[in-house]
Amino acid sequence: MAQPKFELPIPQAKYCIVSFPASNVLLVTLNRAKDLNCVNMDGHRELDALWSWMDAEPGLACGILTGSGRAFSAGADLKGEYLSVCLRSTMLTRLFAEWNNTNQTGQKRAHPPGGFCALSRRSGRKPVIAAVNGICYGGGCEAIINADMVVAAKKATFALPEVKIGVAAQAGALPRLIRTVGKPRAMEMALTGRTISAAEAREWGLVNKVVGDGDGEVVNAAVEYAKMIAANSPDAVIVTRESIKLGWEAVGAEDGTRMSNEIWGPRLQAGDNLKEGIASFVEKRKPQWKPSKL
Repeated sequence: MAQPKFELPIPQAKYCIVSFPASNVLLVTLNRAKDLNCVNMDGHRELDALWSWMDAEPGLACGILTGSGRAFSAGADLKGEYLSVCLRSTMLTRLFAEWNNTNQTGQKRAHPPGGFCALSRRSGRKPVIAAVNGICYGGGCEAIINADMVVAAKKATFALPEVKIGVAAQAGALPRLIRTVGKPRAMEMALTGRTISAAEAREWGLVNKVVGDGDGEVVNAAVEYAKMIAANSPDAVIVTRESIKLGWEAVGAEDGTRMSNEIWGPRLQAGDNLKEGIASFVEKRKPQWKPSKL
């Protein structure tokens, strides 16, 4: 489809392909297929700019992250500024050497607060769906653990193999993983570093839906979810998502409910979309949502 018109300029992208499969849906495709979409520090900054732009752009309701080639992301680019895992054992010696050479310059560049892919610790305002097309290891796996929804191709595989090379998954996944799959499975995945299939990830609750391996099938499924989200009140989506995250990220059920009601309740009630939603229901018509001003 033709690129929609936006109020804010689209950030420049070097390591990603930016497209719009629906008028209010942002699709970001990691575009380093020959490197299994390992992400370097500049790539994280690029993604941070894209998610921040999506949150601020009134014409967008939801984002999707996927990968090109046979990987979603195999983790961090070991030629970058810090250590993670890329799971290509024949290359580890060379990559560690290049990482050390880079850091001998003494340059230190801050990691985006959103974590790996600016997603593994992201809060944000609008949802991001991970469309996992293949290998999803290390930081790539940390990113999908904090995604709002996850669709996976049947061939997709998941792992947190950091322990195998002497590092730890420190981009935000571990405390979130235990809340998603429970302690026994979190320990199994993180302490053994073993790879799990898409079917197993679905059984554990890491994945919402597993689809076939056909060309574009996983992205198409994610787009359908995104379109369903985008059809709803943007105000209600923001408040609902924030309330769920409050309960998931260490806030108790009652505290989360109270905080949501106190912080977001008045804003939701004062907005045009609440009035429009009720009016459209009563009048039996499709709602005409306005961009969120929350």
